[in-house]
Amino acid sequence: MDWQYQLDFQVRDYELDLLGMVNNGVYQGYLEHCRHEFLKDIGLDFASLHRQGIRLVVTRAELDYKQILTSGDRFTVFLNFRRQSRARFLFEQEIRRSDGVLVLEAKIIGTALNERGRPKIPQELKACFAPEALSTPNPVE
Repeated sequence: MDWQYQLDFQVRDYELDLLGMVNNGVYQGYLEHCRHEFLKDIGLDFASLHRQGIRLVVTRAELDYKQILTSGDRFTVFLNFRRQSRARFLFEQEIRRSDGVLVLEAKIIGTALNERGRPKIPQELKACFAPEALSTPNPVE
């Protein structure tokens, strides 16, 4: 698959559970950090949107765990971003260890809410759905 964005990580010891592997909830943090960095790279600041009364929220998260990560593992989170419907957008994501092994596949669906809690995709985000707006300084080659 061709990916629009990627971000490298390394497992830190405090992210492990008693079994010595990354706790399942920590993976969502990896995915979210990658999404936030992607949005910043395409010119959308999550915090700035929030101050304007626009809340980007996750409405559905589908995670399929394939392998585990352990202390010191290096890995990459990959991301594709597209509009799913009039009011929703989709992040397709994967986590792969540095040896190429697939660790996790995810589909994260989100929307933007206005101050009254109603779906409203802001113009700044709509502009990002255009193919030319999705080329970032950190593309996957």
